[in-house]
Amino acid sequence: MAYSPFAPLIAPSILSADMAALGDECESVIAAGADWIHFDVMDNHYVPNLTFGPPVCQSLAKRLSNSYPNVPIDVHLMCEPVDDLIRGFADAGAASITFHPEATRHVDRSLALARDLGCKTGLVFNPATSLEWLKYVLDKVDILQIMSVNPGFGGQSFIEESLGKIAEARDIIDTVVAGTDREIRIEVDGGVKIDNIARIREAGADTFVAGSAIFGQPDYAQVIDEMKQQITVG
Repeated sequence: MAYSPFAPLIAPSILSADMAALGDECESVIAAGADWIHFDVMDNHYVPNLTFGPPVCQSLAKRLSNSYPNVPIDVHLMCEPVDDLIRGFADAGAASITFHPEATRHVDRSLALARDLGCKTGLVFNPATSLEWLKYVLDKVDILQIMSVNPGFGGQSFIEESLGKIAEARDIIDTVVAGTDREIRIEVDGGVKIDNIARIREAGADTFVAGSAIFGQPDYAQVIDEMKQQITVG
């Protein structure tokens, strides 16, 4: 077991929310105990689906700034190229922006751009993508996101091999943050549910993206509470 030193966070993915009532849905999951709102951006190019642009994020950020100003919007770009979208979502109120290293020609520059615009930033690793990219940009990474499904659609099953990758990421991050005040989070996205979240936590994750496991249930508070009980250590 390699538990993260950082408090665990639940980040519901709006990909599974009721789009006709998105603002209400986000406020409901926050009231139910969500820590972040996870905003999945797909371009029908890098992945075979099309979702939201910066205007939707801006509207949501404006609403939440009044009702829940301390809950960040965590934007995950499943798009290529990324730099213009980084600018757009930073202007729209994103607190953090992550992207896939394969989706930009200059990973270091894209990370630096997000940081220069005031966002936390990081890289997202698909199931078959090596963590090797990390070692060259660890000075600019705040979030390391592990995809535990292939990106593009919600409601997929968790890929069990992801647990080993999470543990590998935990070893890398622990070495970097040891003896410092840096916080680099390991976020896991895909197939996260009540019955596997404890194992994902034990592998080393501290931030958990869940879509249909939360939005597909009648009682958001009950699901989030059960998830938090599963990932409470000690």
